Amino acid sequence: MLLRHVFVLFLLAFAGHRVNSHEESGQWSCDSDSEIRVESVFKPAFITLDGHADDWKDIDGSYFPLLPALDPDAENQFKFGKMSVKSVHDGRDIFFLLQVDGDYAYSKGESTKCPSVALMFQIGDGATYHDMGGCGEHPSSCTNKTCKGHEVDIMHFSIGTAIPGRIYGGNPLNNRFGNGGDRFGHLVDLYAWNPHCRYLDGNGPSGYANDSSAQNDWKGAWWHSSFTVHSGFVEDESPYGDNGKKGTYYFEFSRPLRTMDHLQQDVQFTIGGSSKMSVAFWYPLDGQPWHGSGHYSVNCDWVPIDISLSSSLSAKSVDAASGSSWNVASAFSVILSVAALCVSVFVSYRVFYPKNVSFTPIENL
Repeated sequence: MLLRHVFVLFLLAFAGHRVNSHEESGQWSCDSDSEIRVESVFKPAFITLDGHADDWKDIDGSYFPLLPALDPDAENQFKFGKMSVKSVHDGRDIFFLLQVDGDYAYSKGESTKCPSVALMFQIGDGATYHDMGGCGEHPSSCTNKTCKGHEVDIMHFSIGTAIPGRIYGGNPLNNRFGNGGDRFGHLVDLYAWNPHCRYLDGNGPSGYANDSSAQNDWKGAWWHSSFTVHSGFVEDESPYGDNGKKGTYYFEFSRPLRTMDHLQQDVQFTIGGSSKMSVAFWYPLDGQPWHGSGHYSVNCDWVPIDISLSSSLSAKSVDAASGSSWNVASAFSVILSVAALCVSVFVSYRVFYPKNVSFTPIENL
């Protein structure tokens, strides 16, 4: 049974070209594992955004089988294996690492012949994973009023023009135009109410006034483990590796926990709170270009992501260390207090105690 469209993202160039979404029939159903979740742990000054996974080796990840979004049958899962999703935050920015095995596939300038990834987050309380927000309006009628509460935040990275190890996404040249585009690497910041009503941040339906405060808040980089050069590439070295070589893809992203969005187009993360997310992955299997709806997803419903407090580190070790420190500090404080009291008593005695001075008649002087 074909399942209705759940998470279709199309490559959006800087100019924001629209692509017609496909139509599907069939009743939606989802048998989601309610226990799965992602944890963003507190790790200040820990991650360098470069596409490499070396600094993530001690971070635990969540592993998801990649199933076709339109027909999530285990028999049709991505043949190279599961995707690992890791996340940390430093109190200001949140970081993600997506790791998935796959033979190296790259064709410069042809995004559908290269892997592509997307993150999607719930913004509006009524935004569903299914149907990318779930607003029932059509392109001619969807607005921030008719679809209020169905907003989802999307980051989409197509690597067809992105050099491995280089950072793409938000940059001053693009952000001065007040939208979520990226003219250099197509790491774009979007929002949507449903598959037919999706736009770069700052843009909207016909007649929508562009808001110059919008911007692309995401940054990211990618890498493949088969590369023999670690220091980085330049564009002239494309395709950077041998097509078909076995290895692992790494996609690394960051974004501020809170953004200056006031248009309901960015998810706002709260330390100690939870949000809802999903991940999509496109891959040119057997050298064939992928198409917008032919992606894999990590689940058929939202996956909770917990933004941990700094105290989420081992409570036992924290308590033990705190108790030990408190005992030492308390003892030291008592000693200082007793010493100070003794000094005070001695000084008071010397200043205020009556002095006995014998009287000597003046004639005896």
